[in-house]
Amino acid sequence: MWSDVTQRAAAAPKTSDVPQRKATTVTGFLQIDKLSKAYVPAKPVFADVSFTLDKGEFVCIIGHSGCGKTTILNVLAGLDTATSGNVIMDGREVAGPSLDRGVVFQSHALMPWLTVRQNIAFAVKSRWPEWKAVPVDAHVEKFVALVGLSPAIDKKPSQLSGGMKQRVGIARAFSIQPKMLLLDEPFGALDALTRGTIQDELMAIVRQTQQTVFMITHDVDEAILLADRILLMSNGNETPEGYRPGGIAEVVVNPLPRERTRTSLHHLDGYYPLRNHIVDFLVTRAKAH
Repeated sequence: MWSDVTQRAAAAPKTSDVPQRKATTVTGFLQIDKLSKAYVPAKPVFADVSFTLDKGEFVCIIGHSGCGKTTILNVLAGLDTATSGNVIMDGREVAGPSLDRGVVFQSHALMPWLTVRQNIAFAVKSRWPEWKAVPVDAHVEKFVALVGLSPAIDKKPSQLSGGMKQRVGIARAFSIQPKMLLLDEPFGALDALTRGTIQDELMAIVRQTQQTVFMITHDVDEAILLADRILLMSNGNETPEGYRPGGIAEVVVNPLPRERTRTSLHHLDGYYPLRNHIVDFLVTRAKAH
């Protein structure tokens, strides 16, 4: 009903059956082609992972712990390498970290000895080393204002709440104006009220900047709220026929209006069938039985 690609075949390929990579036919701003990662050669965590992101698209990936979501994100960020497969962004192969990709992890990763202003300025000056102090400061203030932290701009991380620190991390990632933003459960450690507030802020900034976003989440409602498409990922699993690697089991297109909000989400036609479909996958199919 919602899928834009067919589900993986019921008999997913065993490790020995995974075919050699052929010439890619996928298109899009970001192209992931037949990605696999194996820490043990005979048992890849995932295999044959292929999907695309269009420019300005927001895509979430959901799956149980251990299925390889963070590994995929780290490969996209250039922080890890795949065992096989390619990642192409804007016509260039991803082969290491780049300021073209901003990353926000669950931990804010702020430098504790620097203020909010200085933490973000450090990133801005790395992106545009030729900029003088005045334009750097103006740029920093613009993105601090976007996340509502102007009154705290000269405070250090120790003076901020967890939600405020995560806002700084988001502002820092947006401030370098990356071609793609990668989010690894950025709200996972926050309380529900703070998480909801920052979700609203993130949606507003993404709509304003038309940012391309790839995000890991375990929260089904969060994925439905934020994403244009949701990738459902299964875990690797031992079967009577042999080991079956994990991978993208299904790609779900979000049919709800893009201008949805947290308060209206539960009242939208199609919300509960969509949510039930994703929850059913996580409960009955995600572990690739």
